[in-house]
Amino acid sequence: MQSVYQHLISLLFVFSSLQVRQLTEGCSCALSHPQDAFCNSDIVIRAKVVGKKLLRDGPFGTMRYTVKQMKMYKGFEKVQHVQHIYTDASESLCGVKFEINKYQYLITGRVYEDKVYTGLCNFNERWERLSLAQKKGFNHRYQLGCNCRIKPCHYLPCFVTSKNECLWTDMLSHFGYPGYQSRHYACIQQKEGYCSWYRGMTTRDKTIINATDP
Repeated sequence: MQSVYQHLISLLFVFSSLQVRQLTEGCSCALSHPQDAFCNSDIVIRAKVVGKKLLRDGPFGTMRYTVKQMKMYKGFEKVQHVQHIYTDASESLCGVKFEINKYQYLITGRVYEDKVYTGLCNFNERWERLSLAQKKGFNHRYQLGCNCRIKPCHYLPCFVTSKNECLWTDMLSHFGYPGYQSRHYACIQQKEGYCSWYRGMTTRDKTIINATDP
C-alpha cells in the first residue's frame, strides 16, 4: 500500500513539473494573416505607449500600459476611447512588451469588462514596420473581407474547398513569415460572392504583370 502511495506522489510531482515547464518554456501561437487579426479582434487602434504600471493581481501580475490613442479602426461600439492596454507581465504567458515614448503601434485586442487585453498571439506591430497595403487594410480593406476565410497552406497539395476561401501560401515560401500575401494582399468578397486576393495598385503598377500574384 505504501509503494502505491509513493507511486501516486511521484506521478503528481512529474505532472506538476510538466505544468511548470509549459509555463516557463514560452508562449506558442498559430500564425495568422493580418486580416484575420483584424476580423477576430474587438479593438484595433494605432497608439503611442506613454507609460506602464505593474499590477500585482496574480502570481505573475498584469502589466497596464497607458496609451495615447491616435486612431481607432475597429471597436467604436465597445470602447469610446482606449486609455489603457492590459497584458500578462510574463512573456511566457504571452505577455507583450511595448517600448515607452518611442513608437506608434498598431494594437489589436479583446475587450473584457470594459478593459482592453492583448498578448503575443494578437497582432501588435510598430506602425512604421507595416507595409502600405497593411496600413490600408487596417484602415478599410480588411473589414470588407471579414466574411471570407483565409485558409493556410503548410504543404502541397492544398486547395480551396468553398467559394469564400482564399488560399494563404506564405508558409511555403523560403522568405518565411510574414510573407508576400501577408504584407500586400487582402482577401475580399467579390460581387459574385466569391472571395479572392486583392492587391491595391497604382496606375503605374497596373501596366505590369506580376507573376507573384496569388
